[in-house]
Amino acid sequence: MELQPTFETQTINSLTLMFRNRQINLEPGFQRKSVWALNDRRRLIQSIFAAYPIPGIFLYKRAPRGRLIYDVIDGKQRLETIFMFTKLGRFKRAGFEAKLDLDGKSGWYGWPTLRKRFPNLKAAFDAYKIQTVEVTGELNQIIDLFVRINSTGKRLTSGEKRHAKYYRSPFLMEAEWLVGRFHKYLRHEKILSPAQIDRMKGTELFAELLMSIHKGGPINKKTALDRAISNEDINGNTLSRLSREFITTMNLVKRMFPELRQTRFHNSAEFYTLFLFVWEMNTEGFVLKDKKRSRIAYVLLRKLSTGVDQLRDQLRKAVTAKPAQRLYSDYLLTVQGDTDSSANRERRREILHNLLWSLFERKDEKRVFTAEQRRIIWNGDEKLLCAKCHRPLKWEDFTVDHIIAYTRGGKTSLKNAQPMHHRCNASKGAR
Repeated sequence: MELQPTFETQTINSLTLMFRNRQINLEPGFQRKSVWALNDRRRLIQSIFAAYPIPGIFLYKRAPRGRLIYDVIDGKQRLETIFMFTKLGRFKRAGFEAKLDLDGKSGWYGWPTLRKRFPNLKAAFDAYKIQTVEVTGELNQIIDLFVRINSTGKRLTSGEKRHAKYYRSPFLMEAEWLVGRFHKYLRHEKILSPAQIDRMKGTELFAELLMSIHKGGPINKKTALDRAISNEDINGNTLSRLSREFITTMNLVKRMFPELRQTRFHNSAEFYTLFLFVWEMNTEGFVLKDKKRSRIAYVLLRKLSTGVDQLRDQLRKAVTAKPAQRLYSDYLLTVQGDTDSSANRERRREILHNLLWSLFERKDEKRVFTAEQRRIIWNGDEKLLCAKCHRPLKWEDFTVDHIIAYTRGGKTSLKNAQPMHHRCNASKGAR
């Protein structure tokens, strides 16, 4: 079925009526978030009152269960601006004023003032005509049209294009959910700005990290992401596992490297490398919850960041690098040119590995105490007391606890063992 366009002209008043009747859908699944600034919106209102022509609006016409609905393909920002200025429906609190020349006087006017003091201008605004293109066809054709139309003006980012094509993908929806969960952290540490998050940069970064976890390391960004998002590679159970590993790793990064915004590693390219480095260490069974070791790691990361920044500043002044700056020079080469290439990502990983890996210890491969160890501890004292509540123990309620928690690097050995009730052991946790 080919796309069928119908060219018409609608007044602002008729578009307003359609919106009131819930026939205009400003946010179909493939649509991007709002990206216009307030000044963009004011310029549009000024153009309308000056009777200048504005670009047309593309609408996807469909009739689910016999009810006519128009999904906005192009023109979302323009329609939103009109509805905001007129304080229509859910945009009532988003009203704003625009600087207008009315009756020979220039001033700032909002919709309430125009309705009361300038009824003729209000009527002219309502009667202003906008060209509309109503399109029918298959959804994949509509999405392709959306991407093509939005190749000018505020161009679609790669993340917005993927969202438009694959907005029903469970993989993409999981990445968007994770962005929502860590939205505050991304903004606080300046990993991404609010505008970048709105333009799907966060979703793209998180989708890339999820896919990198799945592949076990750095990926070829575009090819692997498109395959994963289009559901060719990852099933539901796998996606749930990837999401759990992602959340664990993000929480470790937050704990190990506070104030990340004070280092180079807050930018998305280098954050990607740091995240995968922490994920790899956790997967390899290293103890990453030791505060003292994490503090040292953070200091070394800051020193690396500062050294690289100083070297870059030095080279800009045409001062050559010294032999003692070899590490910083090697790292600087990975963030020049194509920072996201597999080679540069791998080299950054190697540098972090050499710098931080030896700080941390692996967890004991054996987590559970053996039956022999249990018997040795049970028979060690005539009157065995719980190490937590200090009450007598019975064999059926007897467990062996790690004095230094296993998750914090404690060994599964007799030197690190103590008797405890089941309930006391459970309440102790990793303390």
